[in-house]
Amino acid sequence: MDRRSAAQAALTLGALGVVFGDIGTSPLYTVQTIFSPEDPHPVTVSSQDIFGVVSLIFWSVTIVVTFTYVLLVMRADNDGEGGIMSLIALIRRRTLPGGRRAKVVLAALGIFGASLFFGDSMITPAISVLSAIEGVKVAAPSVSGLVIPITVVIIIGLFLVQRLGTGAVGRLFGPIMCVWFTVLGVLGVHGIAGHPEILKALSPTYAVSFLFGHFGTAFFSLTGVVLAVTGAEALYADMGHFGRSPIRRAWLLVVFPACILNYMGQGALILRNAGNSSSPFFLLAPGWARLPMVFLAAVATVIASQAVITGAFSVAHQASRLGYLPRLRIEYTSEEVIGQIYIPFINWLLLVAVLTLVLTFRSSAALAYAYGTAVTGTITMTTLLFFYYARHQWRWPLWVVLPLGGLLIAIDLLFFAANLTKVLHGAWLPLLIGVIVFTILTTWQRGRELVTQLRVHDEGPLRAFIDHLHATRPPLPRVPGTAVFLNRGKDTAPLAMRANVEHNHVLHKHVVILTIETTNAPHLPPAERISVDDLGYKDDQITHVTARFGYMDPQNVPALLSLIPEADIERPLDGEELSYFLSRIEIVRGDNPGMSLWRKRLFIATSRITADAAEYFQLPRERTLIVGSRIEL
Repeated sequence: MDRRSAAQAALTLGALGVVFGDIGTSPLYTVQTIFSPEDPHPVTVSSQDIFGVVSLIFWSVTIVVTFTYVLLVMRADNDGEGGIMSLIALIRRRTLPGGRRAKVVLAALGIFGASLFFGDSMITPAISVLSAIEGVKVAAPSVSGLVIPITVVIIIGLFLVQRLGTGAVGRLFGPIMCVWFTVLGVLGVHGIAGHPEILKALSPTYAVSFLFGHFGTAFFSLTGVVLAVTGAEALYADMGHFGRSPIRRAWLLVVFPACILNYMGQGALILRNAGNSSSPFFLLAPGWARLPMVFLAAVATVIASQAVITGAFSVAHQASRLGYLPRLRIEYTSEEVIGQIYIPFINWLLLVAVLTLVLTFRSSAALAYAYGTAVTGTITMTTLLFFYYARHQWRWPLWVVLPLGGLLIAIDLLFFAANLTKVLHGAWLPLLIGVIVFTILTTWQRGRELVTQLRVHDEGPLRAFIDHLHATRPPLPRVPGTAVFLNRGKDTAPLAMRANVEHNHVLHKHVVILTIETTNAPHLPPAERISVDDLGYKDDQITHVTARFGYMDPQNVPALLSLIPEADIERPLDGEELSYFLSRIEIVRGDNPGMSLWRKRLFIATSRITADAAEYFQLPRERTLIVGSRIEL
């Protein structure tokens, strides 16, 4: 096996360990939830309904996951990144029909879908781990009272290992998930062997006849059937972590066959004895294997949680890059794949939310009512955005887009409508989370636009500022040393530089205005890191420098400045002669139009999670001056 094949195999194994945990553990609770007597609209355990439910599960997974996501949606990537935020970015950067208003509406729909995904990221770890540990009630009823404490301990451990990175987690979990999917398939075959007639459910006629012949029952059963496709958006969102091909290969060759075999096996088990509907997954295993299955399921559900956690990291990262969140502290955990990241703030926020859900709902059945709304909402938005993009960017003909897109969106909306019937039973939760996250994202995006406009006004043009210095009489004193001012570009004057001149009435002998850019390459050679523009003021020793980092290169500004002399700039840049200047903006509420008072308060509160710039760029604290300024929003 050559190096490339080995790398692809490793990524496929890693994808099994991270991406498919959510959808791969759905057999734990999907069938059980559909036939649960606790459901407000339970499905009767009759032969006809069993065939209908199993067929509906098979065709839902085939259409929503295999066809929509794996074969279609995953073709739309933004520099290798997937997820609904990538679709928003692709739509925003293209000139598409409808102008700015169309882009705003589509972006808003996408942002709401992404917001619902955050709700999914909170609910999945809670329901997955709870459903596995609840297997103790079947395997060892005497310790069933420990379900909640064990669940809490497992969830805390899961979030503690996130800092190791998804690559390391994938290598650890990949082999375990190989065992998991093997066991799923073997148990499924064992169940099918006892009642092979269940294979008839592969025919779409059973799904269609159940859905339209018993619509009242089938419609409400969709709230349980949708549990079989949870994790579909995680496949797309995690594409930046492992790449398109490894995810497709793992799904088509391993995950899809194993899950379908297990669903068939559970259906066969219930056909044999209606009483098995209470816990068909664990009852599918022989008595001696049930306790080991609880342990294996617990590990698998930890991995299920991993899929949406890494997806949440990807969505948050992209939201930050697109201007919907402030600059977050991000740790890149792989030199091979740019998307493998760890975001501490998002990690700990999710931990608190997941523990709150576990301690509030206390059972997987209660959480199942809340689960499907977030998933179906995100899937619907993703499908809509994809077909809009395919039509206007890839020029797909209308005779393809309208019938195919219309059919897939109609299926998604049917699932979403069914889950809305559970609003009073818990579905309000992901909707509330989605609304809150949507409000935060759109508020930050709008507030950032307003602050940028105000900041540009305060900074003023850089060249006009330097020309003003020339005209100053007597000339401005130039003190020894080099001042490095970090700035967003070379069009405006850094606020710290302007404040130093206006308040201290001095300027350093050498001035470097530094702009930092991050590329999509993991590392950049020294020759490609620096570009210099003397701005036409070479004699004044005022220079603009653009510094480029690879995404895996530590953003160490002091180390990078040693490369500047190699760019034919004659100036002392040794340690003690350097001073670093940062502009820190304090945002306060003002009377400026553009945002309501409560949104201004929310924007200011959100700004407090912005990563510290001095720490982020590894500036020496003893030689870093932070110049504050105030902007009234």
